[in-house]
Amino acid sequence: MHPVAEEPISKLIRSARVRHGLTQVALARQLAAVSGNAAVTRDQITRWERGGRVPSPYWRHWLSIVLEVPPDELDRAARCARAVRLLAMDDVSRSRLPTGL
Repeated sequence: MHPVAEEPISKLIRSARVRHGLTQVALARQLAAVSGNAAVTRDQITRWERGGRVPSPYWRHWLSIVLEVPPDELDRAARCARAVRLLAMDDVSRSRLPTGL
């Protein structure tokens, strides 16, 4: 059983990949093999794991299969990542406000 996703999808993907003993290249190859879509690369995995991108529902489906993580857990983690990103953007916006308002 996996813990409930309370962390961004970036951390969830990395921990599941490491748990399976996969490199980023190996994960990309497995995703390409099961999905029949060679568009995913190690660079894409890196962006997902660093939080630069959130995998689309299409890729979350295949990640669920390869990494043996329930789809709803990946979806919750994706929502968490988006919320963290929005909070960070809000903090930046507030820091740009003139002082004394």
